[in-house]
Parts: sequence; C-alpha cells; structure tokens
Amino acid sequence: MSEAANRRPLKSRSSGWARSLAAALARTAVTPNQISVASVVFAAAGAAALVGGGAAPWALLVCAACVQLRLVCNLLDGMVAVEGGKGSAVGGLYNEIPDRLADAALLVAAGYAAAVPWLGWCGALLAVSTAYLRALGGALGLPQDFRGPMAKQQRMAVLTVACVLGAAETLLWHSHYALSAALWVIAVGALITCVARTRALAHALRARPRP
Repeated sequence: MSEAANRRPLKSRSSGWARSLAAALARTAVTPNQISVASVVFAAAGAAALVGGGAAPWALLVCAACVQLRLVCNLLDGMVAVEGGKGSAVGGLYNEIPDRLADAALLVAAGYAAAVPWLGWCGALLAVSTAYLRALGGALGLPQDFRGPMAKQQRMAVLTVACVLGAAETLLWHSHYALSAALWVIAVGALITCVARTRALAHALRARPRP
C-alpha cells in the first residue's frame, strides 16, 4: 500500500504557510515525533483549561486555541516526516497514539465542562472507534478510510466552534448549551462514521479476490 493512500487528504497541506513552516522545521533538529508529542501537550492544555475553568469564557477560548494548535501539529508532523524526509521507523506509532490521547482528553474534558461527563466519555470512545476502523482497514491491506461525517478534522472543527460560541453564550446570556450540543453532534456523527466505515470495509473485503 502506498504511503499516499494512508495519508489523510488535507487541502491545508498544499497551503503556502504550511509548506513554509514545514520546510523551516525540517531544517532544524526538531523531529516529526516531537511535533506529534507537542500535539498532545496542546490538547492537554486545552483539556486542563476546561477542567479548571469549566464553561468560563476564558477556558473555552483557551481550549479553542489549543485545539487549533493541536491540528497544526497534526498537519506538520506528517509534512516534516514525508516532504521533509525526516520520517522514522516508529513514526507510525507517534502519528496514531498521540492523536487518540488528544481526542480523548479534549472530549472527556468538554463533557465535564458541559456537566455531561458521560457524553464526553461516549464521544471519546466513538472517536477512538472511528480511528480503529480506519487503521483496521489498513492492517487488512486496504486503503485507510478517512470518510466522515465526523472524522478528526470535523470533530475538532465542531469543538472549536462550540468553544467560541460557548464563550459568547456565557457572556451574553449566562447559559451553557453550545458545548453540550457540540458533544451530541460529535457523538452521533462519530457513530454514523463508524457505521459508514464498517459497511465500506465489509464491502471492500467481500469484493477482494480470495486466494
């Protein structure tokens, strides 16, 4: 299976700022694995803000910023590894494990901040399940399936928007619906994604010639 088939299709990968930043990082001693670890650090900071500040506007805005920094790290680690030629034998582990930790930390913390911890845990479990099904397809020799409707980029987009709207909501109306609504969208969307990926995986396996 080609490496291109196992890379998440991202339009931002071809943007000028991403190429310039990745090229600059590739010229330094920074490794792709360190960038992957940094993504977990940003996610942990965002989660800590939510746990410590709950639905306070400052906590929500800090989390929104940390989510975006996490995604920038997720973009750059692969670019530095592939385009920058700095990949390592354990790069696949650093590419996957930090992502799962970051997803879980942010969604669980969002659940506690929204006072619906069970929904945060449910969203985290389903998020990890979408990644498991994608990786399972790759392990079975199929192209990895990045379809949504609630793949990682969409989950983090929903969470970012919810944090920004939640901050405004708290300041203007002293209510806290945006974050819990986002968690419902993420959980239901991730469940649909799991079903869609499972069905596509089963179809591909049935269509594959048997030895």
